[in-house]
Amino acid sequence: MSERKPVPSDLLTIAVEVARQAAETAREMRRDGVSGLATKSTATDVVTAADRAVERQVVAALRELRPADAVLGEEFGEEPGDAVGRGDRPGRDPDAVRWILDPIDGTVNYLYGLPHYAISLAAEVSGTVVAGVVRNAATGAEWTAVRGGGAFRDGTALAGSDQRTLAQSLVATGFGYDAARRVHQARVLAGLMPHVRDIRRFGAAALDLCLAAEGQVDAYYEKGLNVWDHAAGGLVAAEAGLVVAGLRGAEPGPRMLVAAPPALFDDLHEHLVRLDAAGGP
Repeated sequence: MSERKPVPSDLLTIAVEVARQAAETAREMRRDGVSGLATKSTATDVVTAADRAVERQVVAALRELRPADAVLGEEFGEEPGDAVGRGDRPGRDPDAVRWILDPIDGTVNYLYGLPHYAISLAAEVSGTVVAGVVRNAATGAEWTAVRGGGAFRDGTALAGSDQRTLAQSLVATGFGYDAARRVHQARVLAGLMPHVRDIRRFGAAALDLCLAAEGQVDAYYEKGLNVWDHAAGGLVAAEAGLVVAGLRGAEPGPRMLVAAPPALFDDLHEHLVRLDAAGGP
């Protein structure tokens, strides 16, 4: 067993410190010009030298502060910590922490100089995210949450939107990089449009979740998210009082994530099920 059970508020303090430093690196590298551009899953799925540099910086900082912890990052995968192989569960201490990192969420925005890209860092204990921070590297806006402790933007408590009618709701979403998936997502969007006020597409899932948490959009949904896309932002949204879930009782994940206030969730969920939003490629 671990010598001391991790305290979520302590993990958040570490996450905020590390994310602020990482955000400054991303901002400085953007100011100096994007370099090391490459592609991943498709020709439109880009990665930059800054994505890699920021991830390496965060991993190094966490290794210095908490060497026993594992780190899962978007660019380099999972790096086990010293706690792997100890404890009651085969292969891992049950109190071991895993950090979940998106070094630059919104890389295409970063590439184009649009001020909507973020560092997302969450701490997970026993499979549950207990603390998270999302920091917009371009603007300095920062969202934080501890499980059971509420969600905040720059120290101000968040409570989501008070909108109660889907037809009057501004809904954010996003699209995948695969062309066939985009075709399916466009059909879903076309079917949903008559039932909402309007749609917004900002291009960074972690920030979309935080905007929903503070009510700058009323709700958010997207198919195809990885855990690093929503670990921190999903906690912020949930702690702001939103329902964060998949469809038909599923957990939020690659097939679908919906984040909406309770008054809007069921109606939005019904439309997304009807439109087979979790289906397709």
